[in-house]
Amino acid sequence: MWLARPLYELLPYIYMLLGLVLIGGSFWVDTARWSSWLLGAGIVALLIGLVLWLKRRDYRKAQLEYNRHSLDE
Repeated sequence: MWLARPLYELLPYIYMLLGLVLIGGSFWVDTARWSSWLLGAGIVALLIGLVLWLKRRDYRKAQLEYNRHSLDE
């Protein structure tokens, strides 16, 4: 599946924002069952966004270092 570059770049932030909204929503729901589900889904979405962001940061850092070393040779 191909995504447009602006959407691809925003994806980790969208996941993290969704996670925060779900976590915040879990405090407003009256039913304990729904509150638990929203909290769990929010934590999962927040973690997915964080993992995506960290993986991309590490990959870009590694690519930058690789490009520097290949230019020195």
